[in-house]
Amino acid sequence: MKRVIHWFRRDLRLHDNTALRAALAAAPEVIPIYILSGWQRYHHWTGSPRQQFLCGSLAVLAANLEKRGGRLIVRQGAADEELGRLAADTGAEAIFFNRDPDPFGRAMEEKLEKLGIPLRPFKDVAIHERDEVLTAQGSPYRVFTPYSKAWRTLPKPEVHAAPRKISTPGNLKSLPLPDLGVWGLKLDAEIIEPGEDAARRRLEAFVRGPVHKYAELRDFPAAAGASRLSQDLRYGLLSPREVFTRAGASHAYVNELIWREFYMQVLWHWPRVLDAAFDPNYDGVKWFEPGRDFDAWRNGETGFPIVDAAMRQLSATGFMHNRLRMIAAMFLTKDLHIHWREGESWFMRRLVDGEIASNNGGWQWSAGTGADAAPYFRIQNPWTQSARYDPKAEFIKQWVPELRDIHPAQLCNAPKPGMRICAHYPRPMVDHAKEREAALMMFRAKH
Repeated sequence: MKRVIHWFRRDLRLHDNTALRAALAAAPEVIPIYILSGWQRYHHWTGSPRQQFLCGSLAVLAANLEKRGGRLIVRQGAADEELGRLAADTGAEAIFFNRDPDPFGRAMEEKLEKLGIPLRPFKDVAIHERDEVLTAQGSPYRVFTPYSKAWRTLPKPEVHAAPRKISTPGNLKSLPLPDLGVWGLKLDAEIIEPGEDAARRRLEAFVRGPVHKYAELRDFPAAAGASRLSQDLRYGLLSPREVFTRAGASHAYVNELIWREFYMQVLWHWPRVLDAAFDPNYDGVKWFEPGRDFDAWRNGETGFPIVDAAMRQLSATGFMHNRLRMIAAMFLTKDLHIHWREGESWFMRRLVDGEIASNNGGWQWSAGTGADAAPYFRIQNPWTQSARYDPKAEFIKQWVPELRDIHPAQLCNAPKPGMRICAHYPRPMVDHAKEREAALMMFRAKH
């Protein structure tokens, strides 16, 4: 072959990019393309924080391609139509791409088959995907722990360097690099620095220090224990193979990579989870209508300091610590009894690292409807979670300024019924103990 297309999707990097490496080995000329989605102003699964991160990452990708002699082509529309046009205009002999694990990406890959152009799909988003991690009976795992043990026994692929040279034919039409205006959005969060170069710096900083204390510090939002690599894995600014290799197989952090792939295989084998409970026994749970309670949760005005701090951090930065995601999700579903799908959608619209499989898996786990050995009766108490993971209220006081002068002990215990923690902060909107019992009754009715 003389000329091929590489379709960038969730792999916005040059280092250890499986399909790109194969394309460069197959032909002397490679046409790198990214195809922008065409929706406007509102999307159920994304919002301005993630689109801003995408824009910045595409700009870095384009610059890195140019340094190597290549050029990123940008188009907008249906991917199958745009790829078909590009192949016809350039005489490209094949389309190389890395497979997408979610149902929407899979549907588009099926449409590409109708183009009549040779397709070269590759595994890249996960270290082990689809049917690679199965039980002895050949069925997919429904619970994480046995899955993780099986995952760890499998051989891991090697990591490859970035290409030194990429040759892209000239005179190809391209849209300019996008900004938020493409989708009719405005910047409304101060997000982490986008792009492959920044991601590689984050990885280097993590493996130099925090990874060694990950097990000790990972659950404390005020500590510098988080990797902050989740958005980099989501957009493929780092390959999971390189992160696994650099982190070291024995470190606790690797479990996070395994959780990520566990939820991907759950979504692969049970795509119904996007619309229904993983455990069908709970499809009929009678959830409350969202209304004002949902607005209070979304705005960080519940009267529960740890929940409000988490939600305000999410609104301001497009990020939420993993422990806080569990606390916030369990509060919405178990204290306010609002359907996990409402929270799932809100997180996807606000999180820079919004990953469909992991977000859905985390929300169903928290709601008690998901792939979990201990389902609905796991109900976290926001007050004891505060005492355990933010005992000095450092995180709370950072994000809820009304509480900065309050003694930490007061932020770890519920005030007396009807009372406020302070004059300028709302009363707790519910009594956790009562709502816990109500949640148990909701689920027992369907068990």
